[in-house]
Amino acid sequence: MRRIGVMGGTGLLALDAIPGSTEAGWSTERVDEVHQETPYGTVPLRCMTLSRGDERCELVFVQRHHDATGGTVPPHRIEHRANLRAMADAKVDRVLAVCSVGTLTERLPPGRVGVAVDGIDLTGVSTTFHDEEAVFTSMANAYDETLLKRVSSVLAQVQDVTPEDLLVTYWLTQGPHFETPAEIDAIERLGGEVVGMTMPREAKLAAELGLPYAALCISANWAAGRSPEGRRTDLVHEEVSAEAHRRLGPVWAVLLDQLEA
Repeated sequence: MRRIGVMGGTGLLALDAIPGSTEAGWSTERVDEVHQETPYGTVPLRCMTLSRGDERCELVFVQRHHDATGGTVPPHRIEHRANLRAMADAKVDRVLAVCSVGTLTERLPPGRVGVAVDGIDLTGVSTTFHDEEAVFTSMANAYDETLLKRVSSVLAQVQDVTPEDLLVTYWLTQGPHFETPAEIDAIERLGGEVVGMTMPREAKLAAELGLPYAALCISANWAAGRSPEGRRTDLVHEEVSAEAHRRLGPVWAVLLDQLEA
């Protein structure tokens, strides 16, 4: 049985169903709410088993911002090790992360969904399962090439663009503050095309665990200083979150396609 890990966040708060799955012949066989214990904390998993004839596929959903009380934690306090360890313990065969990002590039204007082809983390914050022993993990192929090709192809088809238009480099910022316009100018010079506060840390841990990983980037807003309304236009988290949530159509198309993969 295929097991697909889905990491949600600001744009994908929960996973109750995949629009279009019923029309494609899939039915929900069971839903289990599991609290997975890890050395780094307890992670709530929502495990949905879908069936179609003799086929079965399980979706394992984690809301990356979860906390012990059922609320949410800000991005700089997420225990990414617990989330990825829980995914691995659930024996998922791939992880699809859904991320809300600010955009610096006209190839991915607000409302479009792209996919990360690479990531840049210059925060200086260590993210690893190997705090004691020296283990050096290659990051040259941290963003799984097979997943990347399939995901970008689906996204391109449903958004009427080329796959190449959707490939972006994700720049990690520490958060929880949004960036300044000057920081965005510097990030662009150094190769960042979208900005966010979480994803590359997940990619590093997935690489350490040997989990194929791909990140869908929902362009929710122009990055600081890039708004057509002016360089000093404020970013408001609630507005960014709402915009990302409204743009889930291409994400559903990818998840529906993954049921077949």
